[in-house]
Amino acid sequence: MSDPTFNLMKNALDAASMRQEMISSNIANVNTADYKVNKVEFESILENVSNGTAMDKTNDLHIGFGNLNEVTPVVSKRTDTSVKENGNNVDIDIEMAEEASNSIYYNSLVSQLNAKYSMLRSVITK
Repeated sequence: MSDPTFNLMKNALDAASMRQEMISSNIANVNTADYKVNKVEFESILENVSNGTAMDKTNDLHIGFGNLNEVTPVVSKRTDTSVKENGNNVDIDIEMAEEASNSIYYNSLVSQLNAKYSMLRSVITK
Protein backbone atom coordinates (compact mmCIF):
# COMPACT_ATOMS: atom_id res chain seq x y z
CA MET A 1 0.00 0.00 0.00
CA SER A 2 1.35 3.42 -0.86
CA ASP A 3 -0.30 5.32 2.00
CA PRO A 4 2.51 6.76 4.16
CA THR A 5 0.28 6.58 7.23
CA PHE A 6 0.36 2.78 7.16
CA ASN A 7 4.16 2.76 7.06
CA LEU A 8 4.40 5.24 9.91
CA MET A 9 1.93 3.23 11.99
CA LYS A 10 3.88 0.04 11.24
CA ASN A 11 7.10 1.69 12.43
CA ALA A 12 5.34 2.96 15.57
CA LEU A 13 4.00 -0.54 16.29
CA ASP A 14 7.49 -1.95 15.74
CA ALA A 15 8.84 0.60 18.22
CA ALA A 16 6.19 -0.33 20.81
CA SER A 17 6.93 -4.02 20.34
CA MET A 18 10.67 -3.45 20.66
CA ARG A 19 10.08 -1.26 23.71
CA GLN A 20 8.09 -4.08 25.35
CA GLU A 21 10.99 -6.47 24.73
CA MET A 22 13.46 -4.01 26.28
CA ILE A 23 11.23 -3.42 29.32
CA SER A 24 10.85 -7.17 29.82
CA SER A 25 14.61 -7.59 29.56
CA ASN A 26 15.18 -4.77 32.04
CA ILE A 27 12.75 -6.28 34.55
CA ALA A 28 14.32 -9.74 34.13
CA ASN A 29 17.74 -8.25 34.89
CA VAL A 30 16.71 -6.23 37.94
CA ASN A 31 19.27 -8.08 40.10
CA THR A 32 22.02 -8.59 37.51
CA ALA A 33 25.26 -6.90 38.48
CA ASP A 34 26.45 -4.10 36.16
CA TYR A 35 23.32 -4.35 33.97
CA LYS A 36 22.39 -1.06 32.32
CA VAL A 37 18.80 -0.30 31.31
CA ASN A 38 17.90 -0.39 27.62
CA LYS A 39 15.39 2.09 26.25
CA VAL A 40 13.82 2.58 22.84
CA GLU A 41 13.84 5.99 21.16
CA PHE A 42 11.19 6.58 18.52
CA GLU A 43 8.81 9.40 19.35
CA SER A 44 11.56 11.95 19.91
CA ILE A 45 13.18 11.04 16.58
CA LEU A 46 9.78 11.26 14.89
CA GLU A 47 9.19 14.68 16.44
CA ASN A 48 12.59 15.95 15.27
CA VAL A 49 11.91 14.76 11.72
CA SER A 50 8.42 16.25 11.65
CA ASN A 51 9.73 19.57 13.01
CA GLY A 52 12.51 19.58 10.44
CA THR A 53 15.27 19.53 13.08
CA ALA A 54 16.60 16.06 12.24
CA MET A 55 19.56 15.34 10.01
CA ASP A 56 18.61 15.07 6.35
CA LYS A 57 19.68 12.04 4.35
CA THR A 58 21.28 13.38 1.17
CA ASN A 59 23.07 10.15 0.24
CA ASP A 60 22.14 6.48 0.74
CA LEU A 61 25.34 6.02 2.77
CA HIS A 62 24.44 8.84 5.18
CA ILE A 63 22.79 8.39 8.54
CA GLY A 64 19.61 10.39 8.78
CA PHE A 65 15.99 10.40 7.75
CA GLY A 66 14.72 11.67 4.45
CA ASN A 67 11.07 11.48 5.44
CA LEU A 68 8.71 10.32 8.18
CA ASN A 69 8.42 6.80 6.75
CA GLU A 70 12.12 6.20 7.31
CA VAL A 71 11.93 6.84 11.06
CA THR A 72 12.70 3.61 12.89
CA PRO A 73 13.21 2.81 16.58
CA VAL A 74 16.69 3.03 18.10
CA VAL A 75 17.84 1.20 21.24
CA SER A 76 20.05 3.09 23.67
CA LYS A 77 21.07 2.91 27.32
CA ARG A 78 19.21 4.87 30.00
CA THR A 79 21.65 6.91 32.04
CA ASP A 80 19.31 9.15 34.04
CA THR A 81 18.57 6.61 36.78
CA SER A 82 20.71 6.05 39.84
CA VAL A 83 23.10 3.13 39.95
CA LYS A 84 22.84 0.59 42.77
CA GLU A 85 25.83 -0.75 44.67
CA ASN A 86 26.12 -3.66 42.23
CA GLY A 87 26.32 -1.29 39.22
CA ASN A 88 22.75 -2.04 38.09
CA ASN A 89 20.50 0.93 37.26
CA VAL A 90 17.13 -0.84 36.85
CA ASP A 91 14.37 0.92 38.79
CA ILE A 92 11.46 -1.50 38.91
CA ASP A 93 8.93 1.30 39.50
CA ILE A 94 10.04 3.15 36.37
CA GLU A 95 9.97 -0.08 34.35
CA MET A 96 6.45 -0.96 35.49
CA ALA A 97 5.23 2.56 34.66
CA GLU A 98 6.92 2.35 31.25
CA GLU A 99 5.27 -1.01 30.65
CA ALA A 100 1.80 0.35 31.44
CA SER A 101 2.40 3.43 29.28
CA ASN A 102 3.69 1.34 26.38
CA SER A 103 0.69 -0.98 26.61
CA ILE A 104 -1.70 1.98 26.30
CA TYR A 105 0.37 3.38 23.42
CA TYR A 106 0.36 0.06 21.57
CA ASN A 107 -3.39 -0.44 22.05
CA SER A 108 -4.13 3.07 20.79
CA LEU A 109 -2.03 2.44 17.67
CA VAL A 110 -3.89 -0.81 17.02
CA SER A 111 -7.22 1.02 17.42
CA GLN A 112 -6.12 3.70 14.95
CA LEU A 113 -4.96 1.09 12.47
CA ASN A 114 -8.25 -0.82 12.81
CA ALA A 115 -10.19 2.39 12.18
CA LYS A 116 -8.11 3.10 9.07
CA TYR A 117 -8.75 -0.42 7.77
CA SER A 118 -12.44 -0.04 8.55
CA MET A 119 -12.62 3.14 6.47
CA LEU A 120 -10.78 1.44 3.64
CA ARG A 121 -13.10 -1.57 3.82
CA SER A 122 -16.11 0.76 3.78
CA VAL A 123 -14.87 2.50 0.63
CA ILE A 124 -14.17 -0.82 -1.12
CA THR A 125 -17.55 -2.38 -0.32
CA LYS A 126 -19.70 0.62 -1.33
